Amino acid sequence: MFRIGEFSKMGKTTIKTLRYYDETGLLKPEETDKFTSHRLYSTEQLFRLHRIQELRQIGLSINEINLILSGHGGRTILQKRRSELVSELAEGQSRLSRLEFILQGENNMNYSATIKELPAAVVYSKRMMIPNFSAFFCTVPEIGQTITAKYPELKCAVPEYCFVVYLDGEYKEKDINIEFCEAVDKIYPDFDDFIFKEIKAAAAVSVMHKGAYSNLREAYAYVFKWIGENGYEACDNPRESYIDGIWNKESENDWLTEIQVPIAKK
Repeated sequence: MFRIGEFSKMGKTTIKTLRYYDETGLLKPEETDKFTSHRLYSTEQLFRLHRIQELRQIGLSINEINLILSGHGGRTILQKRRSELVSELAEGQSRLSRLEFILQGENNMNYSATIKELPAAVVYSKRMMIPNFSAFFCTVPEIGQTITAKYPELKCAVPEYCFVVYLDGEYKEKDINIEFCEAVDKIYPDFDDFIFKEIKAAAAVSVMHKGAYSNLREAYAYVFKWIGENGYEACDNPRESYIDGIWNKESENDWLTEIQVPIAKK
């Protein structure tokens, strides 16, 4: 029989850990000296300690190890942990890929990409063809005036979410086929070519562009390069969300546009 200090050296673990295993019922001493209260361990218990250490090193909890050692659901617990580790490996590989992309382009830090969850929303929408980006300055205010005249009680969502979906599926500077969307509080009856609908939540890569719309091509080149080199694919048409623009900024250099491209893993 060995006292706890000797047994800790044999098992290459700490006395504190052995005391913790005793308290949790994971590894109780073979005996306890009734006069000194010293914990006493046998060499046979090294087998159990090594098994505990093996299971701890793959990330199992004390409760899970207790269940396995008592013969309850061991295979199920191990399969669950395997699934977790596979997921962690995939996420680690994804992060490494994104890091490599940043390192490759560290001399051009005009843009950065992040993955975000686009929320589900109720929107009113209007599809149209516009000749160029300059047309936004007339078209968007007209849309707002029309919808307000029809439904003066309509309220925009908080925070506001106004975006354009590029129905051509690509960046264009002329004859642009778009769907204008504005998130609102609830669905109203459709009228003319205005449609109210619910849009689903979606994972998307997001890139912020500061400046004139005429330079958006650079942001689009960046975001689609990011998608291609990080193991994703675009699974829906790109969106542009207008955060700052002519309505609240005097200089086009201060306009802020967010490009959102719904994505899925290849």
